[in-house]
Amino acid sequence: MNIASFPIMDKKRFYFKYLILSILLLCAPFWGQSQSLSVGDEILEEYYRNAQLAGQLDSSISFNIRPLFPGNWKKAKSTFDPDSTLKTSNWLIFAANHKNNSSAFKFHILPLSWQQQYNSKSPAGWNDGAMIPARGYQTMISGGFFAKMGPLTIQLRPEYVYAENKNYESLDLYGGAPDLPVRFGNDTHNQLDWGQSSIRLNIGPMSVGLSNENLWFGPGIRNSLLMSNNARGFKHLTLNTIRPIRSPIGSFEMQLIGARLEGSGYSFLDQIPNYAEWRYLSSFAMSFQPRFVPGLFVGLTRSFQSYNPQVKTFADYVPLFTPFQKVNDVNNVTGSDDKDQLASFFARWLFTKAHAEVYVEYGVNDHAYNLRDFNGSPEHSRTYLFGISKMSPFKGRKGQFIRTSLEITQMSQSIDRMVRDAGSWYYHGQIAQGYTHKGEVLGAGIGPGGNLQSLDVKWIHGLKQLGIQLERFVHDDDYYNTRIGELNGYSRKWVDLSLALQGRWDYKNLMISAKAQFINSLNYQWKLKNYDSSTFYIPENDVFNFHGRLGISYRF
Repeated sequence: MNIASFPIMDKKRFYFKYLILSILLLCAPFWGQSQSLSVGDEILEEYYRNAQLAGQLDSSISFNIRPLFPGNWKKAKSTFDPDSTLKTSNWLIFAANHKNNSSAFKFHILPLSWQQQYNSKSPAGWNDGAMIPARGYQTMISGGFFAKMGPLTIQLRPEYVYAENKNYESLDLYGGAPDLPVRFGNDTHNQLDWGQSSIRLNIGPMSVGLSNENLWFGPGIRNSLLMSNNARGFKHLTLNTIRPIRSPIGSFEMQLIGARLEGSGYSFLDQIPNYAEWRYLSSFAMSFQPRFVPGLFVGLTRSFQSYNPQVKTFADYVPLFTPFQKVNDVNNVTGSDDKDQLASFFARWLFTKAHAEVYVEYGVNDHAYNLRDFNGSPEHSRTYLFGISKMSPFKGRKGQFIRTSLEITQMSQSIDRMVRDAGSWYYHGQIAQGYTHKGEVLGAGIGPGGNLQSLDVKWIHGLKQLGIQLERFVHDDDYYNTRIGELNGYSRKWVDLSLALQGRWDYKNLMISAKAQFINSLNYQWKLKNYDSSTFYIPENDVFNFHGRLGISYRF
C-alpha cells in the first residue's frame, strides 16, 4: 500500500501509531515482567528466601518490601515455576494456548488456590489475608490472570472467603475502639473482593499503578511492625521499584502508597458521623544496600493515617517529609494534630557463605519532642522484632538443608509506661479505629500489646519442606497490666503455648501446604474462675484449641 495516497488525517494517524509502536518496541527490553508474587504465597515466598540464603539467588534483593517481582531478578526463572519442574513434569501442556512470551505481549493464567483453616475452640492464626479471625471452618478461593502489553500490566486475582464463624467464649477488650471485633457478626461470613489485583505502568525498575494487593514492609518472617498480610488487601495508589535501583553507593528499593482504609462494620464507630468516614493512609518504605558492605540492608518505614475529610493539601496526601522530631514540625509541635503516625527502622544482614541471616526492626508510635527527649527515654512507645535464620547442609544429601529460625516480637509497652503511658501500639486517640482495615491490624498479627517467641526447625529440599514450630504467645500484655493485673498480683497472664507440625510439597502442577497446631491457652481470656489469690496456677482456667490449615494450589 502506498502511504502517499493516504488522506492528510490518515497520514497523521499512521505516523502517530508508527511512532507509538516504535517507542513500545524500543522500550520493550527495559520493561520487567512485573508479575507479582502475592504476599502470603507461603511456599514460593519462602522458596526464594531460602534460595538466597543458599547463594542461588541475587543477593541484592532485600525481601524488605513485598510483594516480590521475581521475573525482574537476576538468576530468577519463572515466578511460579522457580525450579523448572513444570517444563518436564506437567499434567497439561498447553502453554502456547495461553501464553505469548514476546517482549511486547504476555498472557498467563495465575495459579488457582484453595486455602482452608479450622479452629476448634477460638480464633487463632494470622497473616491469612482476606480470611477473618473466626472459630470453625473457613475457606478462601482465588485465581485469575496476568496480562502484559508493553509497559502496561493487568493482574486480576479476586478472592472469595467463606467462614462458618461460630460463636465462642470471648471478652470484648476494646468495645469497638480500636476496631478489632471479637466476632464478625452473628452469622456465617461471605465476601468477594478484588484480592491480589493490580494495574500498572512499568518502565525500567519503576512501577506506578492502582492495586488492591497485600503489602509487607520490613525483614520479619512471622511478623511485621507496620505492614503485613494480617488484614485483607486494600485499595491503594502505588509508586514502587520492581527490582533494585543500582547506584555507585549501593542499591535501593522503595514503595510509596496512598490508600483507603475502611471499618469492619461491627463497631459502634460506624454510627458516629465524625468516625464513620473512611481513612486515608500514606505509607513509605525504603531499603538500601551499601555497596561497601555486601549482604547488609538498612531501611525505614513511615505510615500516616487521617480521616478522609481532613486530607486537603499535598502535604496531607504525601506527609513523607514531616520531621521526625516534634520540635522541628512547625505545624504540629505538640503532636496533637489530627494525624496518627508510626515509624520503624530495620536492618537485615545476609551471610550467603554461612547460609544465614540476622534481622531486626525497631518501631515507635509516638515520636520524641527532640533528641534530648529520645535520649532520656528511648524505650518510650517502642516495639521491636528480632530474628535469625540458619540453613545447614544436610550431610550427604545434595540440595537439602536443615533450617533453624528464631523470631521474637515485643509489642507491649516497656516499664517506661509507669512514667509516661504511650498507649498500645496501633492505637492513638486521633484515629478511633486504630491502625486497622476491615477490623484487623495492618501490622503484626499478634495485635496491640502482644508478645511472641517463635522457633522453627525445617528440612528443606527445593519447594519441599517438613518441620516443627514451637511458640509462646502472650496476649495483649498492655491490657492485662492496666486492667487486670492489679486484681491478681500480675500472675494470671493469658499465654498460648503451641506446637505445630508443618509440611509443604509440590507434585507436578500442584503445591500443597499443611499445618496442624496444638495450642494450650493458660488463663484463657484472663479467666478468674475459681480465683484464689494464694494459688498461682488454676488448671480450670486453661483451654485447648486446635488450629489446622490446608492449602492447595494448581499452577498452569
